[in-house]
Amino acid sequence: MNRNTLIKHIVISIAVLVLINIASQYVYKRFDLTQDKRYTLSESAKQTIQSLESPLIIDVFLEGNLSSDFRRLRSETKQLLEEFVLQNKLIKINYIDPLEDEDTRNRNVEELTKSGLTPYISSETTNNSVSKEMVFPWAFASYQGNITKIPLLKKSLNTTLQEQITNSIQHLEYTFVDGFRKISAAKEKKIAILKGNGELEDLQIADLITSVRPYYNIAPFTLDSVANNPNGTLKLLKTYDLVIAAKPTEAFTEEEKLVLDQYTMSGGKSIWLTESVVIDRDSLQNSSNSSVAILRDLNLNDFFFKYGVRINPVIVNDMYSAPIWLAMGEGSQAQFQPLRWPYSPLAGSNPNHSITNNIELVKFDFASQIDTLKNKAKKTILLQSSRLTKLQGVPKSISLDIVTEEPDPNTYTSGPQNLAVLIEGEISSAYKNRIRPFEAENYIEECTDCKLIVIADGDIIKNDVVRNQPQELGFDRWTGNTLGNKEFLINAINYLLDDTGLMSIRSKEVAIAYLNNEKAQEEKGTWQLINTLLPILILVIFGILFNYLRKRKYA
Repeated sequence: MNRNTLIKHIVISIAVLVLINIASQYVYKRFDLTQDKRYTLSESAKQTIQSLESPLIIDVFLEGNLSSDFRRLRSETKQLLEEFVLQNKLIKINYIDPLEDEDTRNRNVEELTKSGLTPYISSETTNNSVSKEMVFPWAFASYQGNITKIPLLKKSLNTTLQEQITNSIQHLEYTFVDGFRKISAAKEKKIAILKGNGELEDLQIADLITSVRPYYNIAPFTLDSVANNPNGTLKLLKTYDLVIAAKPTEAFTEEEKLVLDQYTMSGGKSIWLTESVVIDRDSLQNSSNSSVAILRDLNLNDFFFKYGVRINPVIVNDMYSAPIWLAMGEGSQAQFQPLRWPYSPLAGSNPNHSITNNIELVKFDFASQIDTLKNKAKKTILLQSSRLTKLQGVPKSISLDIVTEEPDPNTYTSGPQNLAVLIEGEISSAYKNRIRPFEAENYIEECTDCKLIVIADGDIIKNDVVRNQPQELGFDRWTGNTLGNKEFLINAINYLLDDTGLMSIRSKEVAIAYLNNEKAQEEKGTWQLINTLLPILILVIFGILFNYLRKRKYA
């Protein structure tokens, strides 16, 4: 090759490299080679992120010298946030270690804790020694003056830290996008909280309402006007997208039922939290420590029957249940102790549905049981009692003395009982082929895309009230644990009202491969020996072979 040709090739090569670099400034492509596509954002996430018109600042506190499990969570969080930034350059990320500076460490911990960012005390066992550290698996997101906290760790009462990390990674995308929507999306959907039939008071459902308010417009809606103007009430009710009936205690009239029926037939969504038995824990606080559970007739049996479910007048008695805390002892020596209480079932969730996928156990109190009936609608069981369950009919005398009795497992043979059911699809009006209490305008006989959820206990939405202040729904102030009541109800509301595909993100499965620590410790010496000696052995073999070939060639 002559000199001119060589120079020509060099110039062409340089020109090609320059053009490639220029093109790379305008064309950028990332390839997700993971089998579960964990780094491929859903369309719902992309739409939410791309709709941001102002800077979104994210402060991540999962930093510092972390254990191996939390390092994995931090790595996955950073990978996801990088994908967010690629979708919208207005997203700015700050990684902060609140424990880095010894001088400000205590003050930072106090301030973050006051903001609701409770630390996780992590412990790791290595070489028969236990090391503990404080971790803040949280993030703050701020947008146009609105701030929300984003939990990076999804805590669980009955799983290991490794399993909690896996569940958290699976829901990272949903957690962040849900937080973004909370502070950036305009509230378009409306929720009506039914009043007028003895429903729970505002203070008793305040925590859920406060949690849902950032997403939706919420207002009370009374059915009292149905008696004088049923069509006007129906027209007004149709302006709402979802109706919540929080433990009604007074029977519904036929006129009220027809209004609610036509609301459902016109595509309105609803959540019914109701049971067929009259009793609650407060009724046991008397001199005899007992009460009698009796039938509660809300005049809704035919209403639900037509939709495909039946709430039976029984009490679910479950061996797998939340304890009741009672003062044991005399006088000043009395102390509160947790005692077995079979009337507070801890319901397991359906792992195959986005509403209940990866949520904590949901606590019920004196729950009834739901049967599903055959019709054209699709019924999905969302929550069930454990298999060690028995059903007790009413009237039934309930006494606190049961806490001292030893249960007989042989009597708990009823198996899992349905406690919450999602109904979707084609439903007929409850007044089809029946005399209607009033002439409804534009009466609808069939609904092809109905959605409602029936829950056999009104208490799962009820938060504790201490000193006239509502407490967090599902939080057990005796143990410090939080159950899944609030998350379940928020997911249910989001599912019924979701038109952006956000709930589909919750079903995303991410396969995380973890190191077997026990096996690693057992085989530690073997692999150290292999890693030390194998490279030396390869060099020796190469040297011998090289010298042999060299001598053979030049001998």
